[in-house]
Amino acid sequence: MLVEKTKRIYLPKNFNISDWDSLEPIYDELLARNISSFDEFKSWLNDLNELESAMEEEYAWCYIRMTIDTFNEDNSKKYNHLVTEISPKLSPLSNLLNKKLNCSEFKSELNGKPYEIWFKGVKNAIDLFREENISLNAEIQILTQKYGSITGGMSVEIDGENLTMPQAGKRLQSEKREIRKTAFDAINAVRMESKEEVNSIFDDLLSKRTEVAKNAGYANFRDYKFVSLGRFDFTKEDCFNFHDSIASEVTPIVNKIYADKREKLGLDKLRPWDTNATLPGKPELKPFSSAEELVTKSIKSFGMIDEYFGQALADMKELGHLDLASKPGKSPGGYNYPLYESGAPFIFMNAVGAPRDLVTMMHEGGHAIHSFLSHGLEFSAFKSCPSEVAELASMSMELMSMKHWNEFYSIEDVKRAKKEHLEDSIMALPWIAMVDKFQHWIYENPQHTSEERDFEWVAINKSLGNSVVNWDDSGEVRKNTWQKQLHIFELPFYYIEYGMAQLGAIAVWKNFKENPEKTIAQYKEALSFGYTLSVPEIYEKAGVKFDFSQGYIKELMTFMMNELENI
Repeated sequence: MLVEKTKRIYLPKNFNISDWDSLEPIYDELLARNISSFDEFKSWLNDLNELESAMEEEYAWCYIRMTIDTFNEDNSKKYNHLVTEISPKLSPLSNLLNKKLNCSEFKSELNGKPYEIWFKGVKNAIDLFREENISLNAEIQILTQKYGSITGGMSVEIDGENLTMPQAGKRLQSEKREIRKTAFDAINAVRMESKEEVNSIFDDLLSKRTEVAKNAGYANFRDYKFVSLGRFDFTKEDCFNFHDSIASEVTPIVNKIYADKREKLGLDKLRPWDTNATLPGKPELKPFSSAEELVTKSIKSFGMIDEYFGQALADMKELGHLDLASKPGKSPGGYNYPLYESGAPFIFMNAVGAPRDLVTMMHEGGHAIHSFLSHGLEFSAFKSCPSEVAELASMSMELMSMKHWNEFYSIEDVKRAKKEHLEDSIMALPWIAMVDKFQHWIYENPQHTSEERDFEWVAINKSLGNSVVNWDDSGEVRKNTWQKQLHIFELPFYYIEYGMAQLGAIAVWKNFKENPEKTIAQYKEALSFGYTLSVPEIYEKAGVKFDFSQGYIKELMTFMMNELENI
């Protein structure tokens, strides 16, 4: 094993995260402990870190089990108990512990960038804490779980066969247009059935999030969330510049890609159900036929990039930290959940054998490598990276892994798969900008109606999206497409990071093509720092720039277009 689970020294053997009588004495002892020397302060920090790592890991497993099977009432009850009963009691105690840390006379003896960043985050948490927000945040978590249960429980019946949404979505790749149209209509009919209920959930989320922000003294939830996310290295104005740069430099390229697809498909109009279609005479790309095959081939291809990477995935397989297949009752999407005690994280997916599943595995595998490389850092606070860094790890792996996709495809198919992924990487940027711009509008205008929300989404979609896809007679579906983006519901404002990281990943891949060994060494070094350097400094360690200006985006898009032409 590359990493070993951190042994608990301070916590009692009967420690139980779900039992308040077990938890409260530990928090009370840490709060009451007398600290009269630097050594005692360091020992206190170590004990606090052990507690927080254990709490985060136990919470992680509750979340993982709940998302794997949303139909399991016991899993849901345990998760809800943590959210509604335990977390509200812990919030004020965690705030007091933060204050004790922040006020310690010995804190100044811990010098250097890692502690500076950590303590800045602690100060942030103290400044944001409000007693009245404890119950509101618990209610918000329950609402997001409700959204996950609705979307996770969605299924589609096509030709007498009951399919999960990912399984039905795979039919959108069919060469036959009637199959694509049937799948598109069936998927969206199910989504439209839940539209009003999901709208109601979001209205409640919007109201409660706005109240949280007001309680903390912020004009709106966007401004509150920027501080909450610890965005020390960019501002909302940088986000607006990102939106404009994408519209200027990337959307025109996306229009060309879709126009080319329309021509190759021989269509007068490219409709929403045509965008993922397999070209005539080309069989659907099928990188694997089972979750087991995906794991085996992923381990091999990762190992060909770097031996350490392959061993990391092999360790996760041995530990049972992979749940990859799509199945009824499973929450949508995919994630890599860090486990700060175990060191080896957990990957969750809904794989059905589609090319996108391969990319997701490479993406989440990149996150996993990040977890392994940063596990040795002293404190869990050093391992908790901002998304701009976390997504650089995952999106760079997507692109670098293409060198070994012959493990999944034939020689001819690997060219198609690479071309499609490069196009997808480009086309993702306007969607990312849309989702981010939409959220800025939502929280700047919290009194809007659901109708106004749909109208604004379509307006943003038209300004940043492509002008080739024809939405005639599908206007209601278009209005509703924002509801499928779970980040808007569960992780507000956590999305533009994908765009920033995509630009960084393209730059990493550019370096990788020029000098693979040097790039891998830089990649591993950058990830091993966790969050002990600023975001721009970590990007610099990876050999790239943290830059999303129009000029830089144009430079990277020129590189991408050249690569597409040479496949």
